[in-house]
Amino acid sequence: MSVVTSGRYTFPSYNLVFFIFLQLGLHSVEGVWPLPQSITSSPERYPLNPQAFYFTYGSQSAAQEGCSVLDEAFKRYFSLIFPDYSSGYGFLRFSVDKPFTVQVSVGRDDCDSYPDEDSSEQYTLSVSAGQASLKAETVWGALRGLETFSQLVYQEDFGSYYVNKTEIKDFPRFQFRGILLDTSRHYLPVQAILKTLDAMAFSKFNVFHWHIVDDPSFPYQSRTFPDLSAKGAFHPMTHIYTQSDVGRVISFARMRGIRVLPEFDSPGHTQSWGKGKNSVKLPTSSQSDLLTPCYSGSSPSGTFGPVNPILPSTYKFMATLFKEVSSVFPDSYIHLGGDEVNFSCWKSNPDVRAFMLKMGFGADFTKLEAYYMENIVNITVALNRTSIVWQDVFDYHERIPKDTVLHIWKGLPASYAAELSAITKAGYRVLLAAPWYINHISYGQDWRNYYTVQPLNFSGTEEQKKLVIGGEVCMWGEYVDATNLTPRLWPRASAAAERLWSDEKQTSDVDKAFPRLQDFRCELLRRGIQAEPLFVGHCKHEYQGV
Repeated sequence: MSVVTSGRYTFPSYNLVFFIFLQLGLHSVEGVWPLPQSITSSPERYPLNPQAFYFTYGSQSAAQEGCSVLDEAFKRYFSLIFPDYSSGYGFLRFSVDKPFTVQVSVGRDDCDSYPDEDSSEQYTLSVSAGQASLKAETVWGALRGLETFSQLVYQEDFGSYYVNKTEIKDFPRFQFRGILLDTSRHYLPVQAILKTLDAMAFSKFNVFHWHIVDDPSFPYQSRTFPDLSAKGAFHPMTHIYTQSDVGRVISFARMRGIRVLPEFDSPGHTQSWGKGKNSVKLPTSSQSDLLTPCYSGSSPSGTFGPVNPILPSTYKFMATLFKEVSSVFPDSYIHLGGDEVNFSCWKSNPDVRAFMLKMGFGADFTKLEAYYMENIVNITVALNRTSIVWQDVFDYHERIPKDTVLHIWKGLPASYAAELSAITKAGYRVLLAAPWYINHISYGQDWRNYYTVQPLNFSGTEEQKKLVIGGEVCMWGEYVDATNLTPRLWPRASAAAERLWSDEKQTSDVDKAFPRLQDFRCELLRRGIQAEPLFVGHCKHEYQGV
């Protein structure tokens, strides 16, 4: 039996008259965020004493002590539930003799695996006198249940902790619930990424989409092509992600049931790639023309455009790079980008135009991009990886495998609804990001816009709607770095989290959601997450990081 508790500190028992009134007062259970599929609570409540509080494994659990994911989660959630006790901070407490045990049972021992697209996150939680029973098929479901339990616990003004009698059955509405961070336009220190992963777990997000490189910088330190970051990063020593850094992020995410999805966007958004092009070497060839030379009339202009799609060496380079990426990132998905390709440079280049005539593309440069993306997708297929691409790839009628996931990023509701309809009608799975570009902030309660999104509100059959596998919050980095990442992201992202996790009918009233989200925002502050206020008000535990 694994036990997480602490007996280092002994606190006196105070027999005070007002304690009676404290005990008699009924506390309404604060809303869990995101809202569980089914929750029944009672005014009946049970006191918790950190000196007599335990996490244990059920006797029939497939995972037992030594399961790193749950062992670490027990320690982490003990500190989250009892932060004052964990820090030794001197709140007044009342000694409670009765122990309380949270017994966790999982049906499958997947402690050493990584979460994937098929991982079950379903759990049941039953809280009664002296105990809570948490059951899940996987450790990932158990993590979601532990997060829910931690939000059920509350602390009264004089320091005593309580939890109410509660029954919960819960599972996510969508399997993919992601957050994109852009680490190219501004470098984000590893610690900022880890803090975001913590906050993601609090909101039950399960995919970290790492838009790791782009035009401005190439911070990923490739072991195969080190000059990509040496020449393409903002700084080759301080503004890079080493292999160790990447491994640390992946491990930290795994312990919270979060997948790490890397994106290496091409053929556009690759200006930083070209900075290291003259020293990027392959075993059999020099890749000195990774980017397309642009022309002014009949002469090179000295500038470069998207990746050069006409050279065999381009695909040798990409095959080598993605072989490395697939060995570093364990997830079965790789995001290949494919968006916003400016064709003007390709149009100016006589070699590109000659290649297009040879291939029968005429003057249709969307066919040239299709040719490029089809080759890149085939590279990832050979690596046994599934590709995610931005919607542009579909819009250009490119031939891509049916297991490719299309990522919608453009337009207002009418526009992305039409795209959802078209993509799913063609039989492709789809992710929705268009309504959740939360780097586009506005004055006021803009979280309401993110909360009221209806991902399945488009014309299509039930079979089509099953192809919508989830959605993603995007935090692009033009105006975001570590100084404003957290308050800009939270609690706005949490609004999308509930839309992606919870039942739509139960969460259709944005006004009813407001007080629950306020409570959750206060809980984020208590946990050290610098979440912005939703409106006028205060939190019992104000942010202490300033």
